[in-house]
Amino acid sequence: MRAYKIISFSVVILFIAVLFAGVVTVPAAAQSDAMQFRNNAQHTGDYSPVAGSKTGKLTWSFKTGNYVGGAPAVVNGVVYMGSDDGNVYALNATTGAKLWNFTTGGYVGSSPAVVNDVVYVGSFDHNVYALNATTGAMLWNFTTGGQVDSSPAVVNGVVYVGSNDSNVYALDAATGAKVWNYTTADKVFSSPAVVNDVVYVGSFDHNVYALNAIAGTKLWNSTTGSSVFSSPAVANGVVYVGSFDHNVYALNATTGTKLWNYTTADKVFSSPAIANGVVYVGSFDHNVYALNATTGAMLWNHTTGSRVYASPAIANGVVYVGSVDGNFYAIGNAAAAPSQGTSNAAAFPIQGPPGLLVMLVFVGLVFVGLVITAYAVKTYRY
Repeated sequence: MRAYKIISFSVVILFIAVLFAGVVTVPAAAQSDAMQFRNNAQHTGDYSPVAGSKTGKLTWSFKTGNYVGGAPAVVNGVVYMGSDDGNVYALNATTGAKLWNFTTGGYVGSSPAVVNDVVYVGSFDHNVYALNATTGAMLWNFTTGGQVDSSPAVVNGVVYVGSNDSNVYALDAATGAKVWNYTTADKVFSSPAVVNDVVYVGSFDHNVYALNAIAGTKLWNSTTGSSVFSSPAVANGVVYVGSFDHNVYALNATTGTKLWNYTTADKVFSSPAIANGVVYVGSFDHNVYALNATTGAMLWNHTTGSRVYASPAIANGVVYVGSVDGNFYAIGNAAAAPSQGTSNAAAFPIQGPPGLLVMLVFVGLVFVGLVITAYAVKTYRY
Protein backbone atom coordinates (compact mmCIF):
# COMPACT_ATOMS: atom_id res chain seq x y z
CA MET A 1 0.00 0.00 0.00
CA ARG A 2 1.34 3.37 -1.01
CA ALA A 3 2.34 5.45 2.00
CA TYR A 4 0.58 8.73 2.66
CA LYS A 5 2.42 11.94 3.34
CA ILE A 6 1.48 12.81 6.91
CA ILE A 7 1.68 16.30 8.33
CA SER A 8 1.18 16.20 12.09
CA PHE A 9 1.32 18.74 14.86
CA SER A 10 0.73 18.70 18.59
CA VAL A 11 -1.38 20.92 20.79
CA VAL A 12 -0.65 20.69 24.50
CA ILE A 13 -3.96 20.55 26.35
CA LEU A 14 -4.03 22.45 29.63
CA PHE A 15 -7.80 22.10 30.12
CA ILE A 16 -8.07 25.82 29.30
CA ALA A 17 -10.57 27.22 26.81
CA VAL A 18 -8.63 28.95 24.03
CA LEU A 19 -10.61 31.18 21.68
CA PHE A 20 -9.33 32.13 18.25
CA ALA A 21 -10.30 34.95 15.92
CA GLY A 22 -13.08 34.27 13.47
CA VAL A 23 -15.78 32.83 15.70
CA VAL A 24 -18.00 30.42 13.80
CA THR A 25 -21.61 31.47 13.33
CA VAL A 26 -24.11 28.65 12.93
CA PRO A 27 -26.48 29.33 10.03
CA ALA A 28 -30.13 28.83 10.92
CA ALA A 29 -30.59 26.36 8.08
CA ALA A 30 -27.84 24.14 9.43
CA GLN A 31 -28.85 24.17 13.07
CA SER A 32 -31.11 21.14 12.81
CA ASP A 33 -28.63 19.05 10.82
CA ALA A 34 -26.77 17.34 13.66
CA MET A 35 -29.32 16.04 16.12
CA GLN A 36 -28.55 12.33 16.46
CA PHE A 37 -25.70 9.84 16.73
CA ARG A 38 -23.69 9.76 13.47
CA ASN A 39 -25.68 12.82 12.28
CA ASN A 40 -28.92 11.10 11.24
CA ALA A 41 -31.15 8.08 11.82
CA GLN A 42 -29.29 6.25 9.03
CA HIS A 43 -25.96 6.71 10.91
CA THR A 44 -24.03 7.62 7.77
CA GLY A 45 -21.54 9.82 9.66
CA ASP A 46 -21.48 12.28 6.74
CA TYR A 47 -21.71 15.92 7.86
CA SER A 48 -21.10 17.57 4.49
CA PRO A 49 -21.35 20.34 3.58
CA VAL A 50 -19.88 22.38 6.40
CA ALA A 51 -17.92 25.60 6.37
CA GLY A 52 -14.42 25.39 7.74
CA SER A 53 -10.86 26.61 7.59
CA LYS A 54 -7.58 24.74 7.32
CA THR A 55 -6.29 25.42 10.83
CA GLY A 56 -6.79 22.43 13.13
CA LYS A 57 -6.55 24.86 16.06
CA LEU A 58 -8.19 24.37 19.41
CA THR A 59 -11.15 26.71 19.81
CA TRP A 60 -12.24 25.79 23.33
CA SER A 61 -12.30 22.94 25.81
CA PHE A 62 -14.61 22.04 28.67
CA LYS A 63 -13.53 19.84 31.57
CA THR A 64 -15.90 17.26 33.04
CA GLY A 65 -15.29 14.93 35.96
CA ASN A 66 -14.52 11.80 33.94
CA TYR A 67 -14.21 10.37 30.43
CA VAL A 68 -16.22 11.83 27.56
CA GLY A 69 -16.77 8.88 25.25
CA GLY A 70 -19.93 9.72 23.35
CA ALA A 71 -20.53 11.96 20.35
CA PRO A 72 -22.13 15.34 21.03
CA ALA A 73 -25.27 16.63 19.37
CA VAL A 74 -25.25 20.27 18.23
CA VAL A 75 -28.55 22.11 17.85
CA ASN A 76 -29.32 25.84 17.81
CA GLY A 77 -25.83 26.79 18.96
CA VAL A 78 -25.78 24.34 21.87
CA VAL A 79 -23.57 21.26 22.32
CA TYR A 80 -25.26 18.40 24.20
CA MET A 81 -23.02 15.61 25.50
CA GLY A 82 -22.68 13.00 28.21
CA SER A 83 -19.76 12.13 30.49
CA ASP A 84 -18.72 9.19 32.63
CA ASP A 85 -19.05 11.56 35.59
CA GLY A 86 -22.78 10.76 35.30
CA ASN A 87 -23.83 14.07 33.80
CA VAL A 88 -25.47 15.26 30.63
CA TYR A 89 -24.13 18.72 29.71
CA ALA A 90 -25.39 21.57 27.56
CA LEU A 91 -22.59 23.91 26.42
CA ASN A 92 -22.50 27.06 24.36
CA ALA A 93 -21.12 25.90 20.99
CA THR A 94 -19.18 29.11 20.43
CA THR A 95 -17.52 29.53 23.83
CA GLY A 96 -17.83 26.16 25.60
CA ALA A 97 -19.58 27.79 28.56
CA LYS A 98 -21.86 25.47 30.53
CA LEU A 99 -25.55 26.23 30.20
CA TRP A 100 -26.80 23.38 32.38
CA ASN A 101 -26.10 19.83 33.51
CA PHE A 102 -28.37 16.96 34.49
CA THR A 103 -27.03 14.28 36.83
CA THR A 104 -27.92 10.63 36.26
CA GLY A 105 -26.97 7.69 38.46
CA GLY A 106 -24.27 6.23 36.23
CA TYR A 107 -21.86 6.73 33.34
CA VAL A 108 -23.29 8.49 30.29
CA GLY A 109 -21.55 6.98 27.26
CA SER A 110 -24.68 7.24 25.14
CA SER A 111 -24.73 10.01 22.53
CA PRO A 112 -27.72 12.35 22.91
CA ALA A 113 -30.39 12.80 20.28
CA VAL A 114 -32.09 16.20 20.24
CA VAL A 115 -35.50 16.44 18.60
CA ASN A 116 -38.21 19.07 19.10
CA ASP A 117 -36.35 20.71 21.99
CA VAL A 118 -36.00 17.43 23.87
CA VAL A 119 -32.71 15.65 24.65
CA TYR A 120 -32.90 11.85 24.64
CA VAL A 121 -29.99 9.94 26.18
CA GLY A 122 -29.15 6.69 27.97
CA SER A 123 -27.20 6.06 31.19
CA PHE A 124 -25.45 3.18 32.92
CA ASP A 125 -28.03 3.63 35.70
CA HIS A 126 -30.32 1.57 33.37
CA ASN A 127 -32.44 4.55 32.33
CA VAL A 128 -33.32 6.35 29.13
CA TYR A 129 -33.96 10.05 29.84
CA ALA A 130 -35.89 12.78 28.09
CA LEU A 131 -34.71 16.26 29.14
CA ASN A 132 -35.88 19.74 28.31
CA ALA A 133 -33.22 21.03 25.89
CA THR A 134 -33.40 24.58 27.25
CA THR A 135 -33.40 23.96 31.00
CA GLY A 136 -32.17 20.37 31.44
CA ALA A 137 -35.26 19.49 33.48
CA MET A 138 -36.28 15.82 33.26
CA LEU A 139 -39.46 15.24 31.29
CA TRP A 140 -39.53 11.47 31.76
CA ASN A 141 -37.32 8.42 32.27
CA PHE A 142 -37.77 4.79 31.28
CA THR A 143 -35.99 2.10 33.28
CA THR A 144 -34.55 -0.91 31.45
CA GLY A 145 -33.01 -4.00 33.00
CA GLY A 146 -29.40 -3.09 32.23
CA GLN A 147 -26.92 -0.38 31.38
CA VAL A 148 -27.85 1.81 28.42
CA ASP A 149 -24.73 2.57 26.39
CA SER A 150 -26.65 2.56 23.12
CA SER A 151 -27.44 5.94 21.55
CA PRO A 152 -31.12 6.67 20.88
CA ALA A 153 -32.55 7.22 17.42
CA VAL A 154 -35.74 9.28 17.29
CA VAL A 155 -38.03 8.84 14.29
CA ASN A 156 -41.72 9.69 13.89
CA GLY A 157 -42.28 10.28 17.58
CA VAL A 158 -40.61 7.05 18.70
CA VAL A 159 -37.28 6.59 20.54
CA TYR A 160 -35.36 3.45 19.55
CA VAL A 161 -32.53 2.33 21.83
CA GLY A 162 -30.69 -0.79 22.99
CA SER A 163 -29.87 -1.97 26.52
CA ASN A 164 -27.45 -4.38 28.13
CA ASP A 165 -30.51 -6.32 29.30
CA SER A 166 -30.43 -7.75 25.73
CA ASN A 167 -33.43 -5.76 24.52
CA VAL A 168 -34.10 -3.23 21.82
CA TYR A 169 -36.79 -0.77 22.97
CA ALA A 170 -39.25 1.47 21.18
CA LEU A 171 -40.54 4.23 23.47
CA ASP A 172 -43.11 6.95 22.96
CA ALA A 173 -41.03 10.11 22.56
CA ALA A 174 -43.60 12.29 24.33
CA THR A 175 -44.33 10.11 27.38
CA GLY A 176 -41.61 7.45 27.62
CA ALA A 177 -44.21 4.68 27.53
CA LYS A 178 -42.95 1.43 26.05
CA VAL A 179 -44.32 0.77 22.57
CA TRP A 180 -42.53 -2.57 22.17
CA ASN A 181 -39.31 -4.42 22.95
CA TYR A 182 -37.44 -7.11 21.06
CA THR A 183 -35.22 -9.50 23.03
CA THR A 184 -31.91 -10.67 21.57
CA ALA A 185 -29.66 -13.30 23.15
CA ASP A 186 -27.05 -10.91 24.56
CA LYS A 187 -26.22 -7.28 25.32
CA VAL A 188 -27.16 -4.53 22.87
CA PHE A 189 -24.44 -1.87 22.92
CA SER A 190 -25.12 -1.08 19.27
CA SER A 191 -27.15 2.02 18.42
CA PRO A 192 -30.18 1.44 16.19
CA ALA A 193 -30.38 2.90 12.70
CA VAL A 194 -33.92 3.51 11.45
CA VAL A 195 -34.72 3.65 7.74
CA ASN A 196 -38.06 3.19 5.96
CA ASP A 197 -39.81 1.83 9.08
CA VAL A 198 -37.07 -0.73 9.72
CA VAL A 199 -34.76 -0.75 12.77
CA TYR A 200 -31.26 -2.11 12.17
CA VAL A 201 -29.15 -2.99 15.21
CA GLY A 202 -26.35 -5.31 16.32
CA SER A 203 -26.10 -7.53 19.39
CA PHE A 204 -23.37 -9.28 21.33
CA ASP A 205 -25.15 -12.51 20.32
CA HIS A 206 -23.21 -12.14 17.00
CA ASN A 207 -26.25 -11.01 15.00
CA VAL A 208 -27.37 -7.98 13.07
CA TYR A 209 -31.16 -7.60 13.27
CA ALA A 210 -33.76 -5.91 11.11
CA LEU A 211 -36.96 -5.20 13.05
CA ASN A 212 -40.29 -3.75 12.00
CA ALA A 213 -40.23 -0.24 13.48
CA ILE A 214 -43.98 -0.21 14.14
CA ALA A 215 -44.51 -3.66 15.66
CA GLY A 216 -41.02 -4.73 16.77
CA THR A 217 -41.25 -8.04 14.90
CA LYS A 218 -38.09 -9.51 13.40
CA LEU A 219 -37.78 -9.20 9.63
CA TRP A 220 -34.40 -10.91 9.39
CA ASN A 221 -31.12 -11.51 11.18
CA SER A 222 -27.64 -12.01 9.78
CA THR A 223 -25.12 -13.92 11.88
CA THR A 224 -21.49 -12.82 12.05
CA GLY A 225 -18.62 -14.70 13.68
CA SER A 226 -18.52 -12.70 16.91
CA SER A 227 -20.06 -9.87 18.92
CA VAL A 228 -21.45 -6.84 17.08
CA PHE A 229 -20.67 -3.67 19.05
CA SER A 230 -20.57 -1.56 15.91
CA SER A 231 -23.67 0.45 15.01
CA PRO A 232 -25.09 -0.15 11.53
CA ALA A 233 -25.06 2.54 8.87
CA VAL A 234 -27.61 2.34 6.06
CA ALA A 235 -27.26 3.86 2.59
CA ASN A 236 -28.79 3.03 -0.79
CA GLY A 237 -30.49 -0.15 0.43
CA VAL A 238 -27.36 -1.57 2.07
CA VAL A 239 -26.54 -2.05 5.77
CA TYR A 240 -22.86 -1.60 6.68
CA VAL A 241 -21.60 -2.84 10.05
CA GLY A 242 -18.47 -4.16 11.76
CA SER A 243 -17.99 -7.24 13.94
CA PHE A 244 -15.47 -8.49 16.46
CA ASP A 245 -14.81 -11.32 13.95
CA HIS A 246 -12.53 -8.75 12.19
CA ASN A 247 -14.94 -8.13 9.31
CA VAL A 248 -16.86 -5.23 7.85
CA TYR A 249 -20.13 -6.46 6.31
CA ALA A 250 -22.43 -5.13 3.63
CA LEU A 251 -25.93 -6.63 3.88
CA ASN A 252 -28.98 -6.24 1.70
CA ALA A 253 -31.27 -4.02 3.78
CA THR A 254 -34.42 -5.84 2.65
CA THR A 255 -33.32 -9.47 2.99
CA GLY A 256 -30.17 -9.47 5.14
CA THR A 257 -28.27 -11.31 2.42
CA LYS A 258 -24.53 -10.71 2.59
CA LEU A 259 -23.33 -8.66 -0.36
CA TRP A 260 -19.68 -8.61 0.64
CA ASN A 261 -17.33 -8.61 3.60
CA TYR A 262 -13.89 -7.12 4.03
CA THR A 263 -11.55 -8.77 6.53
CA THR A 264 -9.23 -6.62 8.63
CA ALA A 265 -6.52 -7.99 10.91
CA ASP A 266 -8.41 -7.43 14.19
CA LYS A 267 -11.77 -6.55 15.77
CA VAL A 268 -13.98 -3.90 14.18
CA PHE A 269 -15.44 -1.93 17.09
CA SER A 270 -15.86 1.20 14.97
CA SER A 271 -19.13 2.16 13.29
CA PRO A 272 -18.85 2.78 9.54
CA ALA A 273 -19.31 6.16 7.88
CA ILE A 274 -20.54 6.38 4.30
CA ALA A 275 -20.09 9.18 1.78
CA ASN A 276 -19.97 9.30 -2.02
CA GLY A 277 -19.89 5.55 -2.50
CA VAL A 278 -17.12 4.93 0.05
CA VAL A 279 -17.28 3.20 3.45
CA TYR A 280 -14.86 4.49 6.10
CA VAL A 281 -14.18 2.41 9.20
CA GLY A 282 -11.52 1.79 11.84
CA SER A 283 -10.10 -1.47 13.16
CA PHE A 284 -8.18 -2.70 16.18
CA ASP A 285 -5.41 -3.50 13.65
CA HIS A 286 -4.46 0.23 13.87
CA ASN A 287 -5.88 1.13 10.45
CA VAL A 288 -8.54 3.39 9.05
CA TYR A 289 -9.97 1.86 5.87
CA ALA A 290 -11.72 3.30 2.84
CA LEU A 291 -13.73 0.61 1.04
CA ASN A 292 -15.72 0.68 -2.17
CA ALA A 293 -19.34 0.64 -0.95
CA THR A 294 -20.50 -1.53 -3.85
CA THR A 295 -17.75 -4.15 -4.00
CA GLY A 296 -15.94 -3.95 -0.64
CA ALA A 297 -12.61 -3.49 -2.39
CA MET A 298 -10.10 -1.49 -0.35
CA LEU A 299 -9.40 1.93 -1.85
CA TRP A 300 -6.84 2.93 0.75
CA ASN A 301 -5.86 2.50 4.38
CA HIS A 302 -4.12 4.84 6.77
CA THR A 303 -2.11 3.26 9.58
CA THR A 304 -2.18 4.91 13.01
CA GLY A 305 -0.03 4.04 16.00
CA SER A 306 -2.61 1.94 17.83
CA ARG A 307 -6.17 0.59 17.83
CA VAL A 308 -8.91 2.60 16.17
CA TYR A 309 -12.03 2.34 18.32
CA ALA A 310 -13.48 5.58 17.04
CA SER A 311 -16.11 5.93 14.36
CA PRO A 312 -14.99 8.20 11.51
CA ALA A 313 -16.85 11.39 10.66
CA ILE A 314 -16.80 12.80 7.13
CA ALA A 315 -17.08 16.42 6.09
CA ASN A 316 -16.11 18.07 2.80
CA GLY A 317 -13.91 15.18 1.73
CA VAL A 318 -12.02 14.95 5.01
CA VAL A 319 -12.11 11.91 7.33
CA TYR A 320 -11.91 12.76 11.04
CA VAL A 321 -11.02 9.94 13.41
CA GLY A 322 -9.19 9.21 16.66
CA SER A 323 -6.78 6.44 17.63
CA VAL A 324 -5.56 4.97 20.91
CA ASP A 325 -2.12 6.27 19.90
CA GLY A 326 -3.33 9.56 21.39
CA ASN A 327 -3.83 11.31 18.04
CA PHE A 328 -6.85 12.86 16.42
CA TYR A 329 -6.51 12.61 12.62
CA ALA A 330 -7.86 14.64 9.74
CA ILE A 331 -7.23 12.63 6.57
CA GLY A 332 -7.70 14.75 3.47
CA ASN A 333 -8.99 13.93 -0.02
CA ALA A 334 -11.03 11.13 1.49
CA ALA A 335 -12.48 9.74 -1.72
CA ALA A 336 -9.21 9.79 -3.69
CA ALA A 337 -7.30 6.71 -4.72
CA PRO A 338 -4.02 6.08 -2.85
CA SER A 339 -2.00 7.48 -5.73
CA GLN A 340 -3.98 10.72 -5.50
CA GLY A 341 -4.66 11.11 -1.82
CA THR A 342 -2.84 13.09 0.81
CA SER A 343 -3.28 13.09 4.56
CA ASN A 344 -3.02 15.60 7.37
CA ALA A 345 -3.15 14.77 11.06
CA ALA A 346 -3.90 16.89 14.08
CA ALA A 347 -2.33 15.25 17.12
CA PHE A 348 -3.42 15.89 20.70
CA PRO A 349 -1.10 14.49 23.41
CA ILE A 350 -3.62 13.38 26.03
CA GLN A 351 -4.03 10.91 28.85
CA GLY A 352 -6.20 7.80 28.83
CA PRO A 353 -7.97 5.97 25.98
CA PRO A 354 -8.78 8.55 23.27
CA GLY A 355 -9.80 5.78 20.89
CA LEU A 356 -13.12 5.55 22.71
CA LEU A 357 -14.01 8.97 21.37
CA VAL A 358 -16.66 9.63 18.78
CA MET A 359 -16.65 13.01 17.12
CA LEU A 360 -19.13 15.23 15.36
CA VAL A 361 -18.33 17.74 12.63
CA PHE A 362 -20.55 20.80 12.56
CA VAL A 363 -20.23 24.10 10.75
CA GLY A 364 -16.47 24.51 10.80
CA LEU A 365 -15.83 22.80 14.13
CA VAL A 366 -15.05 19.24 15.15
CA PHE A 367 -16.56 18.45 18.54
CA VAL A 368 -14.56 15.66 20.17
CA GLY A 369 -14.97 13.77 23.44
CA LEU A 370 -11.57 12.83 24.91
CA VAL A 371 -10.62 11.69 28.42
CA ILE A 372 -12.15 14.21 30.82
CA THR A 373 -12.42 17.07 28.38
CA ALA A 374 -14.63 17.97 25.43
CA TYR A 375 -12.88 19.87 22.65
CA ALA A 376 -13.91 22.04 19.76
CA VAL A 377 -11.31 22.06 16.97
CA LYS A 378 -11.30 24.06 13.75
CA THR A 379 -11.92 21.79 10.77
CA TYR A 380 -9.76 21.32 7.69
CA ARG A 381 -10.99 22.40 4.28
CA TYR A 382 -9.35 21.26 1.05
